[in-house]
Parts: sequence; structure tokens; C-alpha cells
Amino acid sequence: MSAIPARQSPPSPAEATGPRVRPIVLVVDDASVERRKAGGLVEESLGWRVAYAEDGVKALEAIRREAPDVVLTDLQMPQMDGLELVKAIRGQYPLLPVVLMTAHGSEEVALQALRHGAASYVPKRSLSRDLAETLEQVVAAARTSLSHQRLLASMTRTESEFSLENDPTLVPALVTLLQETLSGVGLCGESDRVRISIALSEALTNAMYHGNLELRSELRETDEKQYYRLGAERRIQPPFGDRRVFVKMAVSHKDAVFVVRDEGPGFDPATLPDPTDPANLGRVSGRGLLLIQTFMDRVEHNSKGNEITMVKHVQRG
Repeated sequence: MSAIPARQSPPSPAEATGPRVRPIVLVVDDASVERRKAGGLVEESLGWRVAYAEDGVKALEAIRREAPDVVLTDLQMPQMDGLELVKAIRGQYPLLPVVLMTAHGSEEVALQALRHGAASYVPKRSLSRDLAETLEQVVAAARTSLSHQRLLASMTRTESEFSLENDPTLVPALVTLLQETLSGVGLCGESDRVRISIALSEALTNAMYHGNLELRSELRETDEKQYYRLGAERRIQPPFGDRRVFVKMAVSHKDAVFVVRDEGPGFDPATLPDPTDPANLGRVSGRGLLLIQTFMDRVEHNSKGNEITMVKHVQRG
């Protein structure tokens, strides 16, 4: 039987007192205008509480005073930049997720930060469109039930299969189940559990919207309301509404394997952007796949392009 690793860091607020009604976002940016802009978007769109810090050093001080639910940070800052902050948070507060704000010219550093523990990113040019959704996704993935973790602590291996409607509300529910399963088998640490959950969430969303409903990323970039309006219409229209998303999950103390397949027309996998190229960080169409490639150890598509297999191995030592 695999036991849950002993805690190496102070508990998060959600662990100590249960999830907050109004999550706290710590916004870190040395530019006061940019800092307030991001905080204002959070308050206006989500109604969450916002705290501020002007660099990584002050951010760590703020976290020690009152740990937030998520950190939203710029990358280029004095004293301690965003990459250094990500490394410090992962080491000291592995339960605390970090979301990056990326600007043109910071793509290489952003990729390093994702590889070192950041949970997601939002280009600064699309904050007003993508920030709220990204923060909700990350905070939902980071919140798991400790009582369920204890009940699942005796689990050594589990396999599950799902046939999902094209309903995006099913995604966080399945991700929550994944979080509990990963914790139960003791596959990885808290930070990696969040990142694996983000990867699965992105794969499910891609399968529903781009696969089954055949919605193009370019439409979301130019007219987000029309993008989701068209998605709602197609969910009840044939042939789109008749299609399903099929998910297989096999999780043990050695590895986790996920297979997500849609019933759409597929695509040519050879056209996928190179996830190692920093220039692709700003591409709307490749954001989900870039996160998947960064967070998983092995990623493969079938020849039709309507099925993705993702593998994460246990990290020893």
C-alpha cells in the first residue's frame, strides 16, 4: 500500500479552515499600473479578494502573512523574478498554484517556469478575455477534499472509463475525481497533481469544443461571445450534439495513463506547434496542447488526430 507523503511545508488556507467563500489572489508585478489592472479584472469578473506585491521577495513575505489561494505573477521583475518565485513557492508551498502573466519577449522564461511548477499562464494581451476562466480552472484543480484523500489512502491502483456529453461542467467534476485518485495512490506531490489535472482539463476541453463541436480557436480570439454561443447551439444540434468524449484513466503508484478520444473529424497531428519553441507561447490555438506537452512525460496522438494519450510517471528521489 502506498502512503501519502509526509507534509514538508505549512498548510494552505483551504487545508486549515476549508475552502474560502471568496478566494484570495496575490498579484505580483513591479509595474503598479499592470498590477492594478490585473487585480481590477479579478475583482470585477470574479469578485475575489486581491492582495498585491511588487516583486518575488515581497510576494513570499505576503504569503507568510496570509497565504492566498493562487498567485498571479509577472515574469520580469527586480530582486526575485517570476521564475525564481515559481521555484521558491513550489519548494515552500507545493499546494499553492502559480499562474503566469506573459508578455512579448518573456516566452523562454515562461516555458522554464511552467516546467518548474507553474500551473498555467495568460498572455497579458488577453487578460481581459482569459484571466477569469484560467484562475477559476486553476483554483478548482487545487482544491481537493482532505477527508476524501484519507478515505482513498489505501488505494493502490484504479482504472475508470467515461462517456461524456459535450458539457463543460463535467470537466471540473472529472478533474476533482482525478485529484482524489492521484492523492489516494500517492503517485506524486501536490504541485504535480495540479499540473496533471490542468493537462487533463485542457485535453477534455479540446475534445469537446474543437473535436466534437468543431469550434475554431480563431473564432474565440476574435469573438469570444460568438464562440461560446455557437458551442451552446451545437451541443443540441446533430451531428455535433450526438457525439461523445470517451475517457480512460489508469492510475497506480507507478504512473498515470489517460486516453481522451472525441468523435469529431480529427486533425493532422503533424501540424501541431512545437511545444519547445517559446514563440508558440502566444498562440491561442496551441495553448492547451503546450500545457499538456509541458506537464506530461509522454504525449501521443493517433493518426486521425481525434485521440490523445498522456502519461505521467512517478518522480522518485
